[in-house]
Amino acid sequence: MPQLTPTTNSDLPFSVDHFDCLIDGLNYAAQGETGCNFYSGRGELVESLTYRALREDAIELALRLVRFGLPRGARVAIVAETNPDFFRFFFGCQYAGLLPVPMPRPTTLGGRDAHISRLHMMMKSSGAVIGIASEELLGDVVAAAEGLSSIKMVGSPADFYALPSEGGELRPLGHGDMCYIQYSSGSTRFPRGIMISQRSIVSNCRSIAVHGLKITPQDRGVSWLPLYHDMGLVGFAITPMMAQMSVDYISTSDFARRPLLWLKILSENKGTLSFAPTFGYDLCARRASNGGGDDYDLSNWRAAGIGAEMIRADILDRFAEKFFGSNFDPKAFLPSYGLAESTLAVSFGELGAGYQLDRIDRTQYSTTGRAVPPKGNGNAPPSSVREFVHCGLPMPGHSLEIRDADGNILGERQIGRVLIKGPSVMAGYFTDRETTERVLLGDGWLETGDLGYLVDDSLLITGRAKDLIIFNGRNIWPQDIEWAVDRLEGVRRGDVAAFSLSSPGEGESVVVVVQCRISDAERRERLQTEIRATVRRTVGVDCEVVLAPSRSLPLTSSGKLSRTWTRENYLSGKYSNDEQADDDGDNAAPNS
Repeated sequence: MPQLTPTTNSDLPFSVDHFDCLIDGLNYAAQGETGCNFYSGRGELVESLTYRALREDAIELALRLVRFGLPRGARVAIVAETNPDFFRFFFGCQYAGLLPVPMPRPTTLGGRDAHISRLHMMMKSSGAVIGIASEELLGDVVAAAEGLSSIKMVGSPADFYALPSEGGELRPLGHGDMCYIQYSSGSTRFPRGIMISQRSIVSNCRSIAVHGLKITPQDRGVSWLPLYHDMGLVGFAITPMMAQMSVDYISTSDFARRPLLWLKILSENKGTLSFAPTFGYDLCARRASNGGGDDYDLSNWRAAGIGAEMIRADILDRFAEKFFGSNFDPKAFLPSYGLAESTLAVSFGELGAGYQLDRIDRTQYSTTGRAVPPKGNGNAPPSSVREFVHCGLPMPGHSLEIRDADGNILGERQIGRVLIKGPSVMAGYFTDRETTERVLLGDGWLETGDLGYLVDDSLLITGRAKDLIIFNGRNIWPQDIEWAVDRLEGVRRGDVAAFSLSSPGEGESVVVVVQCRISDAERRERLQTEIRATVRRTVGVDCEVVLAPSRSLPLTSSGKLSRTWTRENYLSGKYSNDEQADDDGDNAAPNS
């Protein structure tokens, strides 16, 4: 039977800020007893891997990879499944002088062909020399590797463990080297390979551990986040190792099926640190709607982080209310902002303070681009007010600026493009100099692609620049439309995408695509009427409403809605109001 790794090392002094590269961190953590624990979808501990065992396994694997003849700096594509093999290969590459390229598992959307196409694109653009996946997913990687001249071998972990190790030599990646290639979550059709250096990852991990989370030897992590996404990989795999912290893992797919398993493990193992996008808290709150909100002890959960998508205060409030009986403290909510191009974290809210809201006048924003408090403040009608959650101050050594389209620095409460600067910023996009030069400015600033504003140096994110709807000279947040529509009866949260189209001679138009589970024609027509009225009432525009089949809205690999893909699907004719979905009621599986 596997033994759960302890929360605290018995003899090893706690250290988080004396390492120059990942190998330094693992060599140190391996002197203790902490490590990684992997749970089944039934909540059973199936395997544990101490950092000591991880180091030994990674070194043995590194010798085999070197002996196989892979040149230093070669790229190794690994399907990032939540299991010990991924950790062994990721850190084995560090000792072998190779660059791991974490690749996504398939999602429920798009099917196998879409997954293979995505893997092929990543393997081709990274120039991967080998591909690795479990037996279950190996066929996808074999298919994705077809026609790629760089590929020397595709196999399961067992195939690589069987390679000879005699004659191999360790050639570890050091402080001046690259560390890995992180592919963006895929908000466009062409995710780019982000080059993360050893300097950047060490800097980001140190800032997260020391300043963002203030990790102590008594902390324990719990995570269901995918390891191919920066929040899962950096936040809950690399940073914990660099802080000698034990982490308990469940797979993302198991979480989607049984979201309350996350809380069960947090409760049983006295977890203190765990993050999720807003939809993770939403799934738990909805699943607990029929009871079970007081079945856990969440009193040890001191940092319930939120990131990776726009933060919805109403969902956080609902989660806190549902799990009040489980001793969840709303002050544990910890908003943050980050992106893979800055390794992961950029800013954090204040620990132990919960989330902080800023209320602004919706009309003032849409016409002037300023985020000013509403007149009458608390007495202003809800329809005239927009609320944003503070994402906190930038980490030490990092800077934030808000600029307009011409590059001019904007003042407080002026909404514009968010730029960041600091030691965690990426080295660039792999083999994509043109895009790198477009986002990495000459003075070291990174163009994030996000819009936001500052209040007392605290960052508030309003959305992605490319998603902003501009209609008759007014700025409209797509989230305002989506969040209003998903409150209607018959519409589920996350089932709405809003975007604009520009037609020569006809100007701008707004389209709202809604996943619909209703098959009755009269009910569908009535829902369309209600949606149009809601959009008109919320943002004052007329829109085209398209009822799409269930599970047809595309998501990025991190689980976020992709409006870019939705727009492309709409323009290609994929969505049609003539299509009718099966009426599967409220029991349909969520998109997650």
